[in-house]
Amino acid sequence: MGLLLSILNAFASFFVSTKYASTTLDKKYHKSCRSTNPNKLISYQSKIDNLKSSEIVYRTHVPDDKVDWWVNWPQYQPVDYTSPRLIRDKPAWADVQNPLDIKNWNMIDGKTDRRSHVGCYELSDGIPVNPCGRTGIRGRGQLGKWGPNHAADPIVTRWKRDEQGNKVFDAETNKPILQFVSIRRLDTNEWAIPGGMCDPGEKISQTLKREFMEEATDCLGKNSSSRDQIENHLNHLFEKGVEIFRGYVDDPRNTDNAWMETIAYNFHDEDDTVFKEFSLSAGDDAGSVTWMDIDQKLKLYASHKNFVQKAAELHNAHW
Repeated sequence: MGLLLSILNAFASFFVSTKYASTTLDKKYHKSCRSTNPNKLISYQSKIDNLKSSEIVYRTHVPDDKVDWWVNWPQYQPVDYTSPRLIRDKPAWADVQNPLDIKNWNMIDGKTDRRSHVGCYELSDGIPVNPCGRTGIRGRGQLGKWGPNHAADPIVTRWKRDEQGNKVFDAETNKPILQFVSIRRLDTNEWAIPGGMCDPGEKISQTLKREFMEEATDCLGKNSSSRDQIENHLNHLFEKGVEIFRGYVDDPRNTDNAWMETIAYNFHDEDDTVFKEFSLSAGDDAGSVTWMDIDQKLKLYASHKNFVQKAAELHNAHW
């Protein structure tokens, strides 16, 4: 029996290590949260913290061959940073400042889901370790949770149409052009998918619709009657989503000990029936909102371009 358990444990360890290897990001992709040029260090996202120039934190340079944790690098001593706002305000949705006070890693912890989409992450001295490698900064950064921070991203699409209602095709690829709802983020001024963080205990379907309504329809700024009308129009659309991504996200907020993960769904309005009934309107978290043509020249926040590309491929649309 002892030999059998040893064999099973060895197999399990091999499976986990293989899973980590398969989910480790391509170094060309792991860019938003890493300084790849020693002469041009990336500053950690700091706009919403209102930091002075002297207080801006820079990521340690991490070359391609030093990203993986298994590569020995004793000289690696990145700055330890957690947003002063998180420490000062102690928001209810955020973790405690000391990660050693948290015991239930890699599992459901009350209403907080501490599991990762990429498998079991490791701990170093009781602190979660980014499963995709070094980022050049330690601590929690601007993220609320130690370890995985779960988000949901709704890619809402429709076909681009001319004045007669016919689909518009790209002249080079001869494929129909897909459009998606895009918002301009207030913190980085970049165009993005109108997604957001999952509330504790909230179902992913609820997060997807809530975030879209808050950021792309300004439902919070409307009266209850208008909100109900918008929600009724969206209910049918959001019942038929297709999951196109689940995993780690190359996000500028990631650190060695806290990182973003998301589930992205595509909700497609094939006949443009849903959005004929109301107009898009930017919410409090968005500077503006628009229908944006999907094209490989797009420049979007974090990994959002990859998600939009998957939506285009799903519908055999122009890219």
